[in-house]
Amino acid sequence: MILIPSVRRVDLCKKSMHSYKHRHHTAPLKMGKLLLVLLVLFSFGCRTEEKAPIKNENPIVQTSSGEVSGSKEDGVYAFKGIPYAKAERFMPPKDPEPWKEVRECTDFGPVAKQIVPWIDDADMDEAKLFSVNVWTNGVNDGKKRPVMFWLHGGGFRVGSSNDPMTYGKALAKKGDVVIVSVNHRLNILGFLDLSAHGDKYAQSANVGMLDVVKALEWVQSNIGNFGGDSSNVTIFGESGGGGKVGTLMCMPAAKGLFHKAIIQSGTLLNVMTEEKSQALGSKVLENLNIGSEDLDKLNTIPYADLVKAGNDAVMEISGPRKPGSPTMFGFAPSVDGSVLLQQPFSPGFSDISKDIPLMMGTTLNELMQTAYSEKELSLEEAEERLQETYGEQTKDYVSLYKEAYPDFTPQDLLSIDTVFRPNTIRTADERAEKRDVPIYLYLLAWKSPVENSSKGSFHGLDIPLAFNNVDLREDWTGNSDEAWELADKMSSAWLNFAKNGNPNVTWKLPKWDPYTKENGITMYFDDECKIVTNHDRKLMEFVSNK
Repeated sequence: MILIPSVRRVDLCKKSMHSYKHRHHTAPLKMGKLLLVLLVLFSFGCRTEEKAPIKNENPIVQTSSGEVSGSKEDGVYAFKGIPYAKAERFMPPKDPEPWKEVRECTDFGPVAKQIVPWIDDADMDEAKLFSVNVWTNGVNDGKKRPVMFWLHGGGFRVGSSNDPMTYGKALAKKGDVVIVSVNHRLNILGFLDLSAHGDKYAQSANVGMLDVVKALEWVQSNIGNFGGDSSNVTIFGESGGGGKVGTLMCMPAAKGLFHKAIIQSGTLLNVMTEEKSQALGSKVLENLNIGSEDLDKLNTIPYADLVKAGNDAVMEISGPRKPGSPTMFGFAPSVDGSVLLQQPFSPGFSDISKDIPLMMGTTLNELMQTAYSEKELSLEEAEERLQETYGEQTKDYVSLYKEAYPDFTPQDLLSIDTVFRPNTIRTADERAEKRDVPIYLYLLAWKSPVENSSKGSFHGLDIPLAFNNVDLREDWTGNSDEAWELADKMSSAWLNFAKNGNPNVTWKLPKWDPYTKENGITMYFDDECKIVTNHDRKLMEFVSNK
């Protein structure tokens, strides 16, 4: 007896053969021919239990440089590694070379050159790093979804947009937004100031940020075909990414390319001036034995040699980095009065961004080496350690901490962030005083429950929560119901802010009003989210003066 599979199985087996994959309708077969076809198909191993192949839904989208194809997963389209620019060393970016065939963009492109143990050198490429990644719920559909443009952390020195916890699929799917992330030049390749050595390199000190501007221009020109709204773009980033957001708010070339901003733990102060950056650039040339008339030799210097010359120059001019310093270190954007009007967070931003709604915040512990692994610690022992920092004012510090956090533990006293939160408050005060557009503040106090973590609310913990990517960073967040519930609340707030400049999620969070210096309103994210009002202002003023 021959088992005849269902009509659907017959069709699926036929589609696995020859030209059947292009045929949608076939004439009925007589029984004899049908049995013959079945026998042939069975001889090729086509089994009745074989799962139906997924319909090919790889989308094709037209960009200003050529067509690109992506992939689809869980209803979300993904395009990875789309070129947005090209550039010579230390020169501003230009449009990429156009292509004629459909360019497959299903894998991440190379990232910026850097020396770190967690990125293989084979995954870096100085010439091919200029790419964006896009996640969207629809392409070529005429819809205008809000756009969220992510800037990765790592200061201005290292990092990449290819980090799994910043994959945009979950956020795009949840909020029906378009997520874009970008790779751009970093460290000495992005911020070596050669402007003192000829007009050709007039913008070299800031080309890494000009790459980001170029990527935002790409969004303006192309995001409509990816289902996005070019008139509703929110830039957001954490740590160095937050610093980049602030820097864009002071760059005339970026004006009009974005409409809202979110800064996550990004308020380290960049004190690079044109005088400092030019001196640093000249010292690099000196270390490489290159004169002003021989700058073209820079194009042939191996990256490792450039880095060594740069590191030596930084050490000679600035000395070693001081742990816990509130300022950035090494190569970074430089104020030149043209590309960059001022440094952000000093304490505010340039007037060119006066109409940009802003949300910003920090984590409770940030980069502090916390004491949460010390299960047995008395208040007396904690105060003894605090003497090294606060001396005779240790009791004053403990009293202010108790006022801010009545349920504190001795471990908390040794673990509070003393860098990002004070700068964030100062920046928020200035912003709220001088601008009519709203600013919203948050503080993430939820502590990681993972045993091998610091068990604190550490630097970067807000990233997988805001991206709703708990499952992609379980070594930080765990995979508990509490983690997912907090991720749901935070990601909802981020999405709402991106959509309309207001992070309120009234069915999940308390009412969240804009911040002023007087009200100090801050959303306190924890297992139980709440609004606090200037709860730690006195404490932060105290610690920032030490």
